[in-house]
Amino acid sequence: MRHGNKVNNLGRKTAHRKAMLANMACSLIEHKRINTTVAKAKALKQFVEPLITKSKAENNQETAQNTHNRRVVFSQLRNKYAVAELFSTVAEKVADRPGGYTRIIKLGNRLGDNADMAMIELVDFNELYNAGKPAKKKTTRRGRTKKQDDAPVTEAPTTTENETTQDN
Repeated sequence: MRHGNKVNNLGRKTAHRKAMLANMACSLIEHKRINTTVAKAKALKQFVEPLITKSKAENNQETAQNTHNRRVVFSQLRNKYAVAELFSTVAEKVADRPGGYTRIIKLGNRLGDNADMAMIELVDFNELYNAGKPAKKKTTRRGRTKKQDDAPVTEAPTTTENETTQDN
């Protein structure tokens, strides 16, 4: 049974796993996509998405909260260049996305040890994948507030051509 095992240990001790995820997250933020194993990609997705959410919240809050979010993210990433990139470029690009900032694409097996490989990427930075799709229109759940009787109504003539010829 796997009661209470929420973390994939990836065959590593805690310090090694945290350092590896921090390095992979910095590489993902810097290069916008990286190749790794499927298990590491899934663990990285759980690690990096809350950090992106914290960077996104900077635009909506006062400066004390901004500083706090930067410090929390820096304590996880431990790389000031990655934090700067995350809070400027990445946060600006994902500002309107409600979640799901990363995508995992399976690539097949590695030649050396047959491990399942995957590419993890930031969704909004893949221009080729998003090029064919039009921008989504925001939908509202409210009813129509625009009045229907604003448009002028033209009335059709009441007599037809057949009726006029029968009168003769």
